Amino acid sequence: MKNIIVFTCCVFFLMHNFFNGLNAQNIALVLHGGAGNVTKENIPGSLEVQYREVMTKALNLGYDILKKGGSSLEAVQAVIHIMEDSPLFNAGKGAVFTNAGTNELDAAVMDGATLKAGAVSGVRHIKNPIDAAIAVMSNSQHVLLYGEGAEEFAKSQGIIMVDSSYFFTQKRYDQLKKVQEKEREGQGFNNTQHPDFKFGTVGAVALDQQGNIFVGTSTGGMTNKRFGRIGDTPIIGAGTYANNSTCGLSATGHGEFFMRAVVTHDISALMEYKGLSIQQAADMVIHEKLLKMGGEGGVVGLDTKGNIMISFNSAGMFRGYIGKDDQPVVLIFKDK
Repeated sequence: MKNIIVFTCCVFFLMHNFFNGLNAQNIALVLHGGAGNVTKENIPGSLEVQYREVMTKALNLGYDILKKGGSSLEAVQAVIHIMEDSPLFNAGKGAVFTNAGTNELDAAVMDGATLKAGAVSGVRHIKNPIDAAIAVMSNSQHVLLYGEGAEEFAKSQGIIMVDSSYFFTQKRYDQLKKVQEKEREGQGFNNTQHPDFKFGTVGAVALDQQGNIFVGTSTGGMTNKRFGRIGDTPIIGAGTYANNSTCGLSATGHGEFFMRAVVTHDISALMEYKGLSIQQAADMVIHEKLLKMGGEGGVVGLDTKGNIMISFNSAGMFRGYIGKDDQPVVLIFKDK
């Protein structure tokens, strides 16, 4: 009898580890840090090293959460915290300035398991807007909150608030002044080949051991924006989308085009209704539909099997991922 019990326990232990191993193999994480005229000529070597270090740190932290059985929500939140806290990216601490010299931030999240989503837009005092987006999704009946109302809700949720001076960085302020000088010279600023023209949104998509996809996107918007402009990031189906039956997607680019093309939902729909792979669907939208409209940027994502997708039509895109080999890969330029 003792031998039978020991044998049964051993079989159970082996089967438990086997199936846990299968689940662990399916976890995956992909992120982006913005797209645009990202070339070696515009990114000095020392700055390139900094970008790679921050993205690698974010990937390793998020993936470690997934390996330990943490949720995709937890992994995405941790990844975006690191990028929001870095002045390198146009999100959180590194947000660009509006025409009025303020910082107005947007963020969104979506849960592929429930199709619940949350977003905030035009916030000025929330240290990590991704936290507020998660709170809107989890603790309210709404999807998108704006401005002072969003901040009032964030305070009620105990989310960290900061003085607006926290978001000041000299680099971003100097970029604003350059843009405004060009305006005064009658040049405007719609040249996407200009070194200062970057779509600095950050985003992450994770697949956890339970097979759930979660996506988050955060941005400071567009340099010199006016009139309370809102881009694609907080618009579900434009800059952010997740559905466990298809994929999770986070976009970065010229937001007006991503909204008009409903980029992230369109990719998911092509997978659902046409049976395309995530890469096929994304390339069709980014390199055909969006390009024909004159839109520039890119998207990263994961499907339900953990297949990683990256697609962009700009000169470069800050991007990285960890897949089945457990090794972080960070890419910046067109080819590497």
